[in-house]
Amino acid sequence: MTGWAGLRLTVVGCSGSVPGPDSPASSYLVEADGFRVLLDLGSGAFGPLQRHVAAHQLDAIVLSHLHPDHCLDLTACLVALRHGPARRASRLPVIAPAGARERLAAAYEPTAWAPAAGGDKWAEVFEFAVPRDGELGPFTVSFARMNHPVPTYAVRLSHGGATLVYSGDTAASDELVALAAGADLLLCDAAGAGDEVGAGDEAAPAGLHLTARQAGEHAARAGAGRLMVTHVPPWGSRGHAAAEASTAFAGPVLAAQPGMIITL
Repeated sequence: MTGWAGLRLTVVGCSGSVPGPDSPASSYLVEADGFRVLLDLGSGAFGPLQRHVAAHQLDAIVLSHLHPDHCLDLTACLVALRHGPARRASRLPVIAPAGARERLAAAYEPTAWAPAAGGDKWAEVFEFAVPRDGELGPFTVSFARMNHPVPTYAVRLSHGGATLVYSGDTAASDELVALAAGADLLLCDAAGAGDEVGAGDEAAPAGLHLTARQAGEHAARAGAGRLMVTHVPPWGSRGHAAAEASTAFAGPVLAAQPGMIITL
């Protein structure tokens, strides 16, 4: 993979909370120097992911948190890696909050992780680790805990002078502002955005999600170069979300769309 010095982002899925009619739930492919990191693998995302990369070609997966719209299709990835024609030479690293293996195994099959059931299928395929700052392939990565009802981590990936920050799900968060300081692109939750033009902070349930306007405010405070609003649910409007974010952020604002590719 050549043609850019920094990193490339592909939006696999961007629908908030549930899959939508034109997009699966959250999943974003980040590539640099031939290394492929998948950020989240939510409901329905494994299908369109295969348009961009085969499961065995992934180098790592980062799960922001364990709500189904961000992690459930790891069960499909398990099936592909165990039973598909192409196999990996080593286990696929999965960076996720503590308890990810047990939660996903229970969703796949209640006895899938129990040794008495004939071995740990998940440990055969994946190598789970909790979020820690450091290196991930060619990327420098760092994490910050977000403001969400379950343990949730935003991630910052830097390579070749380019930096992407993905918020995962969060309500208002000073930690997100600090993590996104100076980032070239902030990929930010805007699930609190309503479908009405002018929907504002009152549209966001406390402690769950940012509104689009709040996403813009966070990007402005962080000094981000660009903002991409995402995680807008099917009953919302991505276009309205981008417009609302623009009222608080003077830089370029994009609305995530499935299949969108951005090079930094």
